[in-house]
Amino acid sequence: MKKLSAGIVLYRLRPAAGSAEVLLVHPGGPYWAKKDLGAWSIPKGEVAAGEDPLVAARRELAEETGVEAAPPFLPLTPVEQGSGKTVQAWAAAGNADPAALASNSFTMEWPPRSGRMQSFPEVDRAAWFSLPEAKERILPGQRPLLDQLAALLGAVRGG
Repeated sequence: MKKLSAGIVLYRLRPAAGSAEVLLVHPGGPYWAKKDLGAWSIPKGEVAAGEDPLVAARRELAEETGVEAAPPFLPLTPVEQGSGKTVQAWAAAGNADPAALASNSFTMEWPPRSGRMQSFPEVDRAAWFSLPEAKERILPGQRPLLDQLAALLGAVRGG
């Protein structure tokens, strides 16, 4: 069975700039430390068996950023990442201070085969990006979520 992740595409409108920005997170841990373009993600995580995906998406946003999203939640069409994992996401308007990031952590053996366990944050940083810049930074499999957000915002704004 394919794995399902759920997430929130948190966005804010910048009237002065006439555009939108999205909050992306950078994965923590040693494998991602020196990766930037094509490495960022929407805040998301695995949906437990029997769990409502929107509940999981809201939980993951809070766990990875410390941010609580508020309705309305606009459903986006699920996308499949290169790993084969399906990502179901919702767009939600909101605001957050990336400097106040509060992320869960995970433990792994590092360096490999060293026998030493180390703790790393799930997310080591977050930032707001314009849609064009976000498309460069986000994992390729999640880019269609940004296209869907742009289409939704264009429809909402009458353009």
